[in-house]
Amino acid sequence: MASPDYAWLPFGLQPDDASPSWLSKGDNGWQLTAAAMVGLQSVPGLVILYSSMVKKKWAVNSAFMALYAFASVLVCWVLWAYQMSFGKPMIPVLGKPDARGVAENYLLRKIEIGGSYIPTADYVFYQFAFAAITVILLGGSLLGRMNFYAWMLFVPLWTTLSYTVGAHTIWGLHGLLDGLIDYAGGYVIHLSSGVAGFTAAYWVGPRHADDRQHFPPNNIINMLGGAGFLWMGWTGFNGGAPLASNQITSLAVLNTHVCTATSLLVWLSLDVAVYLKSSVVGAVQGMITGLVCITPAAGVVDTWAALFMGILSGSIPWYTMMVLHKKLAFFQNVDDTLGVFHTHAVAGLLGGFLSGLFANPDLLSLFYGNESSHGPGLIYGIISNNFRHGLRQMGIQIVGALFITVWNVMATSLICILISQIVPLRMDEDALEVGDDAAHGEEAYALWGDGERQSPPLRFRMTPRMPSFCRCSTTHH
Repeated sequence: MASPDYAWLPFGLQPDDASPSWLSKGDNGWQLTAAAMVGLQSVPGLVILYSSMVKKKWAVNSAFMALYAFASVLVCWVLWAYQMSFGKPMIPVLGKPDARGVAENYLLRKIEIGGSYIPTADYVFYQFAFAAITVILLGGSLLGRMNFYAWMLFVPLWTTLSYTVGAHTIWGLHGLLDGLIDYAGGYVIHLSSGVAGFTAAYWVGPRHADDRQHFPPNNIINMLGGAGFLWMGWTGFNGGAPLASNQITSLAVLNTHVCTATSLLVWLSLDVAVYLKSSVVGAVQGMITGLVCITPAAGVVDTWAALFMGILSGSIPWYTMMVLHKKLAFFQNVDDTLGVFHTHAVAGLLGGFLSGLFANPDLLSLFYGNESSHGPGLIYGIISNNFRHGLRQMGIQIVGALFITVWNVMATSLICILISQIVPLRMDEDALEVGDDAAHGEEAYALWGDGERQSPPLRFRMTPRMPSFCRCSTTHH
């Protein structure tokens, strides 16, 4: 047998060094799996979900916005944005840009997680998947009218100037909001994407008037497929947050699915009670709000609390979307295509508050360490005669929500204003009327009379003897 060639190993490593003694293979294997699951939520998950939930003429554009964002964020992330989020502080709310994200001697370095170790490259990729899905979720507010070239500029700018600030202040080294409970991104990901999406929707402007009044999903079955990727992928989303395969991981996964199922059933029940009809789209919305609400708390609350959070996440966002949205001019004046403000900002804010209420101090110690300043939740503070600390935690949750909200409104507005000086944020009216074909020269489905360009049947073709008003045009059938 020929001797293997180990010349590919970096900077003189020996074969055994590829699996050093410090490496926890179980934790590393789970973390890579969790990162892949989070990536699958975006591609193909949100690609399928978005392209199916929109009107058919916007299917290609909506899918392409998600695909482009996924690729663009990865390049930004490894070149500078990861260090801005998790590197050495440059200012209190932001890390110092650094391209070490592509250096092998940095990426193969060990990271200690609760006494076990994984390579830095593992953590960089996992956090990239979080950053990418945040921008793609934000894009759900802008479907059906944003100029794709403006989107191409928006994604790297928003990742650099907005997402990194939230990640650094809550999750980064010596974060400004160090005591805030945000287990897997209720604030960093969902509150920020909901607020930023709503803000960007204001600056971009509304869809074509006909689209805003009539915007049916073009493929509900495919929509359920995309929703399935999102739901099952959340196993890695919340299960990967401990960066280890441990007790907190198992509890977080169970709590995630319990809350989600409860939320879906509550939303569905409200639809039936109020509108006397079960809605598949409504059930998907309820699923999403459950996933979002449990995210900041998944590994630090008991399962009974996750069940209660599911009841609230299926009812409060339902009320804001189905009732308040129709009554308040604040919502009517901004065209949020998929209601991202309700499913992510409202549900993420709700989850953050409930984390401060229900966080179990024993679980907080397991996740954050015994020396952390997190918690207890207000309920446990009252039970243990530690009301002052529980109230303090609720205060931190509120301050964190205000910071994330204000920063995203400011940063997103500045980015949109800047881009508008370079290219239009919104497509022109002619392009909005046509959709995908005008934006990309491509259409989702090659169907007769609604996609594929072909001549009409011979018997309908115009001849010199036929008056022009007799011409049969497929566009009128």
